[in-house]
Amino acid sequence: MHGLSLERNPIDILETGKSISDVIDGKIRQLYSGSEEPFYVVNLDNILERHLQWISLLPRVKPFYAVKCNNTTAVLKMLSALDTGFDCASKAEIELALSLGVKPDDIIYAHTTKPLSHIRYACAHRVNLMTFDNEEELLKISLVHPQAKLVIRIAVDDSKSMVRLSPKFGARLPTVRQLLERARELNLEVVGVSFHVGSGCTKSSAFRQAIEDARCVFDVASFLGFQMRLLDIGGGFSKIGDFQERFEEFSQVINGSLDEFFPPVSGLEVIAEPGRYYVESAFTLAVNVIAKRVLPNHHSSLMMYYINDGVYGSMSCITFDPAHSKLEPYPHRAVKKSEPRYRSIIWGPTCDSIDKITESYWIPELYVGDWLLVDNMGAYTVSVTTDFNSFEKAHIYTVVTAETCCAPYCFASKVSLGHLKVFFEHWPLFHSFSVQ
Repeated sequence: MHGLSLERNPIDILETGKSISDVIDGKIRQLYSGSEEPFYVVNLDNILERHLQWISLLPRVKPFYAVKCNNTTAVLKMLSALDTGFDCASKAEIELALSLGVKPDDIIYAHTTKPLSHIRYACAHRVNLMTFDNEEELLKISLVHPQAKLVIRIAVDDSKSMVRLSPKFGARLPTVRQLLERARELNLEVVGVSFHVGSGCTKSSAFRQAIEDARCVFDVASFLGFQMRLLDIGGGFSKIGDFQERFEEFSQVINGSLDEFFPPVSGLEVIAEPGRYYVESAFTLAVNVIAKRVLPNHHSSLMMYYINDGVYGSMSCITFDPAHSKLEPYPHRAVKKSEPRYRSIIWGPTCDSIDKITESYWIPELYVGDWLLVDNMGAYTVSVTTDFNSFEKAHIYTVVTAETCCAPYCFASKVSLGHLKVFFEHWPLFHSFSVQ
């Protein structure tokens, strides 16, 4: 699997009047002389824009970014500078966040089935906030981290989501009282409730029902003597394709439900675990056509292209992520409207026939050496690549506008960006020659 690299690659400053397309053009020109390795271009301005939208649409909900979604160092450092928290699911993710300067109090160990050694590591590094959903987990925590601040994860209705998580995680409501009583017997402190309606949720009502369920758990816990002060509404948020308008709808339902079941006067801290929301559209992938086959038939030729990245690399989402399973590569070169389109199959580079990107995909004819681009490639791509066949992993080039890296304040949203400015001051920056 792709390692949690701490390499600090320089960030290109995108000059006034230049675009991400200009950066991609420049990188391809640089590589044309002898390398066809795949690469990403990361637009940090896009991440800032998503953050400002989040705090505008969900003002009561502090984001704890899901590190599992994309562990690129520049992304994590920027989000830390924007004062987000971090959702970590393992010792390695906690270690990565801490190594980048994240405070222990800004981490939630959001995994309900943790190795004992990982809990011990969290304790040693003062990461106290963590989730549970079963008695065995309570016993482990009581042994090695008795001072932990616990969040009980409940199973909620995620039947309207593309990726369901409740079959694997979450305590059923009828079992909650027994679990809380067991936590009290073990002298453990339970401070909140978490849930996850699944990724690719299609119905806003799922959030309302989940928040109402959480209210019931709060009431039970309060009756048992726990001081409940945290609600974690999970992740799975997206803002591309059909979900662009749905996110705004979901935000309205979440805000209304929070005000109904947990009024602001309650002083409740509300957090969420967005991952793909922040990074999905910030990454553009560039891949190269490394081989080609033409299969004639009675009607028209079937084109088969082989590119240098695939489902064992950056595009594993095709096989395991129903919320992002349809990719649409398009030619980097300008395409004339008059050019004929051919039915095409695009394969990844490995020796496995499961490594297929598209089937019956109609595009203009391509040639060996051509480049294809794939948009919206930030979520569950970089962090889940493998070493199968030892093909080169996609390099990451990061860009930001001068306006963003120098801005102390966002007047539109009344948000201080002072920490963001400090982040860029301490990161190696240079004006990219590729966009001159």
